[in-house]
Amino acid sequence: MALIMMDRKDAIGTLTFNNYARRNALSRALIHELMQALNELIYQQTRVVVLRAEPGARVWSAGYDVTEFPEPGRDPLSYYDPLEQAIRAIQHCPAPVIAMIEGSVWGGACELSFVCDLLIGTEKTSFAITPARLGVPYNPTGILHIINMLGMPLAREMFFTAQPISGERAHQAGILNHLVPVKELESFTYDMARQIARNSPISVSVMKEQLRIFANALPLNPETFERIQGLRRLVYHSQDYQEGQRAFLEKREPIFKGE
Repeated sequence: MALIMMDRKDAIGTLTFNNYARRNALSRALIHELMQALNELIYQQTRVVVLRAEPGARVWSAGYDVTEFPEPGRDPLSYYDPLEQAIRAIQHCPAPVIAMIEGSVWGGACELSFVCDLLIGTEKTSFAITPARLGVPYNPTGILHIINMLGMPLAREMFFTAQPISGERAHQAGILNHLVPVKELESFTYDMARQIARNSPISVSVMKEQLRIFANALPLNPETFERIQGLRRLVYHSQDYQEGQRAFLEKREPIFKGE
């Protein structure tokens, strides 16, 4: 595999984003390798998985690869989208997944990190949720994941402003379990991974699944769900949706008209 590096030692697996040139953007190719490597670690009965970027990375992941957005009129984050499949794979992985985050996290990579079981960062860590900057909608399950992590007030701020928050604020908000110096990030993370790996894997796995079920226990009636889907269609059929992608590819500020 070229875009994901995999390593396993003492029942602890490590998956490292390895596409520095593209700021570890979540392309279909990278996600395919990520899921392939995760499945291999599960097959090997790995007890803990660490998800990280290369040491010293300024960007943990730039998020969804904008060059792979579908044409206008198609849902950019459908149930079968590769990013959504990767998010579900991490959620359903029987082993806890620790996100070791040194650099900045953008867009869909925020959700990918938020569904990890533990997040450990540094003063160089930051998070920005950016669909409004690109003129795209976000899907209902993704919004629920983000609300579960951030709470409603901070979720609103991050969705509406599309501005990053610092590692310190993320720690204060409970996004990061621990905020540690850069030089201690790796040792701290693997110390915690070893502590988890010493515990009963069947007990940890069952509790992880229970926590996932309770976190998603928000019933919606069919009419409400259809209303949400209708609102999202307004966005990905819009001129703003096309303008956001053009501006990103042309490296300029978008000019949104609300049309």
